This record gives sequence, C-alpha cells and structure tokens, in this order.
Amino acid sequence: MATDGRYMMENNYRYSLALLDYCLDQEVPYLYASSASVYGGRRVFAESRSHESPLNVYGYSKFLFDQVVRRRLSEANSQVAGFRYFNVYGPREQHKGRMASVAFHHYQQYSSSGKVKLFEGCDGYGDGEQSRDFVYVGDVIDVNMFFLDHPEQSGIFNLGTGRAQPFNDIATATVNACRAIDGQPALSLAAMVEQGIVEYIPFPDALKGKYQSFTCADISRLRGAGYRQAFASVEQGITEYVNYLARV
Repeated sequence: MATDGRYMMENNYRYSLALLDYCLDQEVPYLYASSASVYGGRRVFAESRSHESPLNVYGYSKFLFDQVVRRRLSEANSQVAGFRYFNVYGPREQHKGRMASVAFHHYQQYSSSGKVKLFEGCDGYGDGEQSRDFVYVGDVIDVNMFFLDHPEQSGIFNLGTGRAQPFNDIATATVNACRAIDGQPALSLAAMVEQGIVEYIPFPDALKGKYQSFTCADISRLRGAGYRQAFASVEQGITEYVNYLARV
C-alpha cells in the first residue's frame, strides 16, 4: 500500500506538476484529468475547497494538484483546465483491468455467466441502490474538444452529467442491451433478480469508509463556461457501449 501511495503521488502529483511547469513556461494549453474522488464522502459536488475531503491516496493526489492549479491560475498566460471526471465508461477501457467501469465488468460477467453482480446495500442504501454520476466517454471527448476550441476558458470543472443513477440501472441497461442483440425482450430489474440474472454480493469490509456511495456533479461551472450539449443517460450510453463491445 505504501508503494502504491508513492506511485500515486509521483504520477498524479509530481509528474503533473512538471507538465504544468512546462506548459506555463511554453505558454501552451494544459488540459488535465482531475477526479470526483476529491469530494470523498461529501454530499455536495461543487468545485469549492469546502466540499473536498478525499477518502484515499488517489483522491488526495488529485486534490493536492488541484490546489496548486488554483494558486497558479492567476499568473497563467495560457489555458489550464482540469476536469473532475465522475464515473466514466465507454469504448477502449479494457486495458484498465479491474479498474475498468462497472458497465464493462457487467458486460463481461453477463457474456460469460448470464448474470451480473452488484454490492448489497450499505450507507443507508438498498441493494444496488448506491448511486453515482455515470458519464459516457463520448460526452467526455466532446467536453475536451470544446475546451480545446475555447482556450480562453481556464479553471477546474466537474465533468459529469449532473444526474445520479443507481448501479441497478447499469446492470439493467447492460443486460437488456445484451438481450436486444440476441433478439430477446427487455426485463425489469425485479424480473432479473427473480431469475438470478442480477445477484447481490456482500459489501467488502475493505471498502467500508472508503467508498463513494453517492456522487452527482454540479455542472453549473461547466455550463457557465459555455458548454451546452446534453449528456447521454445511462440507458443511452450503455446501449451504445454494449453494441460496441459485441463487435470487438
């Protein structure tokens, strides 16, 4: 764990800082990945220090770099934009292994066993009802391209949909997208649970106190920067993603 922590700080903080120094020196745009993990277990997800309380070293490494950016924005002569990615899912994430999105893992589980697994309830949430802001990678690309086209926009911005949907929605959308490809009718969550297609497993002790059971981006700052496009719902994004996975 200590080694992992050192790697996180070296990669997410010190290396990012070296890139920031170079970009500011050369006066070239710097668009970087922050993370919604900086908010930790808070209930308000707005880009303000008062709402930030990371739960792990990954979140802390992102948080620490964001503080440097905040201090240096006033002296920057070129664009610096950090994006606090919420739960991103979509094509070309297979290389991430166990860190790939729950949508990817649900597709793999259903394809191999005909069922998907979700955590039982925790933190006051029912089984599979822990909710997060899931954002499709296509929307993430669109936001990045918008900022590349608007170099006058700098700052730290949430990059999510502004909606929280339960993990049950991910499971249901994934299964039904797979069923549609096979020419089968859609099922409700209740039917999937009854048929054993959705299975709830015990919440891991190792994650207790370190898990975000709820996230929902406040995207008012992103909208204020001029980004107006609508974001895909879980149902829309998962359907497109599953169709992609079925082809590769």
